[in-house]
Order: sequence, then C-alpha cells, then structure tokens
Amino acid sequence: MKGLVNCSANYVPLTPIGFLERAALFYGDETSIVYGNSVRFSWKETHQRCLNFAASLVRLGISRHDVVAAFALNVPALYELHFAVPMAGAVLSALNFRLDDTMLALILQQLEPKFILVDHQFVHIVLKALNTISQTVPNCKPTLVLIPECDQKTSSSLSSSSSSSSSLSSNNNILNYNDLIEARDHGDLEFEIIRPTDECDPISVNYTSGSTGNPKGVIYSHRAVYLNSLALILNMDKRRVPVFLWTVDMFRCNGWCYPWAIAALGGTNICLRNTNLSAKIILDAISLHKVTHLCGKPIILNILAEALDGKPLASRVDIVIAGALPSHQILTKVTEMGFNISHGYGMTEALGPQIIEPWRPELPHSHIANGDNKGDDDDDKSTKRCRGESLGRYHHNLMIMERFDVKDPSTMESIPNDGETMGEIMFRGNTLMSGYVKNSKATEEAYNGGWYRTGDVGIRHQDGSIRMKDRAEDIVICGGNVISTLEVEAVLLSHPNVLEAAVVGRHDECLGEIPCAFVKLKKGCESTITSSEEIIEFCGNNLPAYYMVPHAVIFGDLPVNSTGKVQKFVLRDKANAANGSYQPRSK
Repeated sequence: MKGLVNCSANYVPLTPIGFLERAALFYGDETSIVYGNSVRFSWKETHQRCLNFAASLVRLGISRHDVVAAFALNVPALYELHFAVPMAGAVLSALNFRLDDTMLALILQQLEPKFILVDHQFVHIVLKALNTISQTVPNCKPTLVLIPECDQKTSSSLSSSSSSSSSLSSNNNILNYNDLIEARDHGDLEFEIIRPTDECDPISVNYTSGSTGNPKGVIYSHRAVYLNSLALILNMDKRRVPVFLWTVDMFRCNGWCYPWAIAALGGTNICLRNTNLSAKIILDAISLHKVTHLCGKPIILNILAEALDGKPLASRVDIVIAGALPSHQILTKVTEMGFNISHGYGMTEALGPQIIEPWRPELPHSHIANGDNKGDDDDDKSTKRCRGESLGRYHHNLMIMERFDVKDPSTMESIPNDGETMGEIMFRGNTLMSGYVKNSKATEEAYNGGWYRTGDVGIRHQDGSIRMKDRAEDIVICGGNVISTLEVEAVLLSHPNVLEAAVVGRHDECLGEIPCAFVKLKKGCESTITSSEEIIEFCGNNLPAYYMVPHAVIFGDLPVNSTGKVQKFVLRDKANAANGSYQPRSK
C-alpha cells in the first residue's frame, strides 16, 4: 500500500529495558527492592544503579552480544543485572547456583562469558570450574566480579568467604560489584543505553534442568521477554500494586520474566537470600511486607500446609505453582489459609509457564455423573479420578502465546476431543525461545513441523481443555494399558505419611512394563509403615484402575538433579537392576 513508512517515530524495537525507565519516571520514589533488615531501594535508585553498572561494563570493554554470566542467589544484584546487562548491549545468563564445579565448567565453556558475577558464598565453586576449563582452554579468562553482601565492604565479604578468599585477593582480575556501581566519571554521566538494533537480538540465555541429559542453553530475545512480561501483567490482579516475594529462582527462566513485569507495574521486589525456604520465612515475609504475589515449585505448597498454626492471612495472596500439584487436601488447606492458587504449565523453551490456570476447590461434577447406577465405591473412585484430572487441566494459554494444541507428532493433525486419544502438547507463538546455544540440530528438532514440540503427552477433553498425562519417556505401558505416572504419584502424595514419590516402569516379560514406586516418608513416619503392602493397598483403594497400582514400593531418598527434579532414569535403572528382589503384588 502506498504511503506506508517504517521509521524511528513509529517503530522501536521491543525491549524490557524501557520498563525500568518508565518505573523510574512514574514510580521514582516508590520502593523497588527490599532485602534483609536494612537494604531498601527506590525505582530511581535502581535505575541509576543499573545505568552505573552498564556504564562500567562498557568502560571495561564489553561488546554487543557478549555474555555476562551470574552465579548468585535471589539478591538485589541479580535483579539489577536483568536490566544493567542488556543496557550495555550484552546478554545475561543467570546460572543455577546449585551446580557443581564440573557441570558449571561445561556450561561456562559453552557460553564463553566475558564477565562472571559470583556471589561471595559460591566463589570457590566458580574458581574450581575456571581451573578445570583452563586445563583445556588456556585462553578462557573471563573477568570475575564479586557480589558481596549489600551492607558489607569488600574486605569483610572476602574474610567471611571460604578458603578461596586468598585466591581472590591475590587475583588482580577480580572486581567488586559495589565498586562498579559507585564508580562514576564524566563519561558515565552521559552514558547512553545500548538498545537492541533488532528486537529479536538475544537478551539472555537460560539453561534447562538437564533431567533427560546435559542442560541446554536456551536463548531468549528482547521481543519474546517483552511480550511475555506483558502477558504476565495481563494475567495478574491489577487492582493492587504487586509486592512480589522472590521464592522462584531468578536463574529459572529469568524468574519466569517477573523481574521485568514487576518493574513495568512499579511494584516491590522482596529479595530472599535463603536457599532453604520454610513456612516461617515465607509467612513472616508476607506479614512484614504485605506480599501480594509469589511463585515457585509445588514443594512450597507442602511447606505452607505444614505450618504449625496455619492461621489465615490478613489478606489473600496469589501464588502460581509450576509442576505436579500435591494432593487435594494440601491444596484445600493452603487455600483456606488465604492463598489463591494457580497452576502453571510451561518449560524453559517457553520462557516459563505459558498456561496459568486458577485452581478451584469445587469438583467438576459434570464429569462425574454418567447416568450409570454405580455403587458407592465406584462413585468414590470416579470422584477421585475427576478430582485428580481437574488438577492438570488447562483451558487457556497466556494471551500473547498464539496457540497451544495436542497433535499427532507424526501427522501433525490435532487429536480428537475425546479425552482418550493421546498426542504431543505443542506451542506456537511469539514468546518462545530463539534457539539453543550452539545446537542447531536440537533447535530444528524442537521446531520441526512449525510448532514447538514439548515432548509431553496429553489429551484433549470434550470441552476443549488439555490435560498433560506425562513426559513421553515416563509413560508406562502395562499390558497394553497406558499409565500416567503423574496420576499414580498424585495418589501416593495424598497418603498422610508420604513426603515425596516417583513412579517408573520396570521391564516385565509378560506385561511389557509394570509400575514401581519409590517413596520417601515424612520425618517421624518411618516406623509407622514397615512394608510396601500398606502403600500398595492405599493405591488400590484410590486409583481408578487396578493396572495402575504399583507392583512394588521402595523407600528412601529420591535422586534429584541440581534444580530439584527427580532423575527418573536413575530410578528406572535401579528398578530393573533390582528385578529379582521384588515381591509380586497380591491381587
């Protein structure tokens, strides 16, 4: 069409950097960050601190698209880096602080960061990783920047660190985060933000959990995180300014993009240093700071449900949980305490949860009554089946995600809405990754067919809702019957003495596979269950089909990776190796 023009007046590359500039302008004196008892910043101060650090990076030689890695807890510095690093034109990679030095070395070798910011608590791990890399890549010498405690000077931070303090102090290549924030010269006062020339330029790299292999580096673009932040905002209760408690790790999908979303709203970030959250820490923070929102793993609900008093909150708090939800009893108790629970479904490649569904305690009765004359036991099992299914049913994706579907992975045709036919859950939209770092083959496989293939098996119900059944590699096929390990695990977790549970398939000559359960009991309950029979009987009374009942139960700790995900491949090997030690399940 004649007359169209694309210029700087009507086209500006999308980037979340502007969210911080807007917050400083409109919410300048409002509190942006609270940390501990003494640290409190306003949005004006946070904006200036980010500008100062970005200027320091540029002065030290950072170039456009260089990688800046961060190995830290949910402290103010890590929040600031989500703006300061892209302001310098660089790419942020917040890494899992639970990684050991071997895995960290592999990731750093792939990233090739120019700078590594490290929390004083983890200096020794980073130094070990760099020493490992130097043996094979002698020219890999990134600049280290120490993140001390906010109210401490460099000397006290170093003295409180591990034995690596002497290595740090003798290394002239070590800089201090606070010094770079405070260092200003005439040039810094005139520093201009290095904005993306293309909104599809990379802004961050996040690593997958590695539950099925080595972690993959997932590249996010300025455009994707900008749009995803808007999607989160549209999904939030905007009748109140958010006070966000940082119970989800910022290294996990950039904190699900909430660092940028909270800035856009001029909210308050309550940063937590604690690696082991407790009900007291969470509830005290909610009471003290009048928290409105928090997110995280399902274990948070278990922690809250075990609070000693369990008294109702002064005002309701929104909580988004991603992962397999715990039992209906736990969900009900946490709801009664004053939490509005939403269940999220997503993955690193989708920038975190792309479906956020409010949990409602009422049962989907329309799915229970079939018009059949059933006995009480059948009614009870139907109720339990529907209750379990309601936990993982998704009706709506976030507004910015174009579509989600369940498709036959071979034909790419949508499966029928019959609640039985299984296919692969797939996404298509503007809030997906740009690709995997240095792994074009994996990127092509993920996007084969023009959709993002999640690798999750799902079904579609008559009302159009989608339900995830399991990971494709975790499905158990027993005598031709397909078993969702997530459904069995949900029943196991509803047992009053069970803390953690995982179900895997074990090879069986007659049935192909049989389900086996690995269970960790709650403290103090070890003596109340002396054999697997009680657990097996409990499953038989609560699962809708007999073939779903585990044939064996093994008690003990569950193997997990650095992000806390159960390593089912380890359990499969253990189950098959111990084949002869199992007692057959009595019918």
